[in-house]
Amino acid sequence: MDVTIYHNPRCSTSRKTLEYLREDGLNPTIIQYLKDTPTKEELRALFDQMGIPVHRGIRTKEAEYTELGLSEDTPEEELLEAVVAHPRLLERPIVVTGKGARIARPSINLIDEIL
Repeated sequence: MDVTIYHNPRCSTSRKTLEYLREDGLNPTIIQYLKDTPTKEELRALFDQMGIPVHRGIRTKEAEYTELGLSEDTPEEELLEAVVAHPRLLERPIVVTGKGARIARPSINLIDEIL
């Protein structure tokens, strides 16, 4: 099974999710999104695959969120542009398979339905 994880190695939840996938016998493609930031188009496709509004995949407690004046009312295109410019805003980790994509937060169990 092809599996991709949008990963931040400094995030304990992201590390636990990667470990969970490997323990399940999977060898996921790892995208360290802070170094290899997805394009706006890639992010749009990712959110469409998850079936959630962009704001639900934004880390609202990051300083950039407040500094940029973002809110639930910010248009999705602006949110996507903000994530491209400030990738720390992207919620993590995100796991993608042929069955769909999920943010593995608050529980790794959220990804079980796409494995």
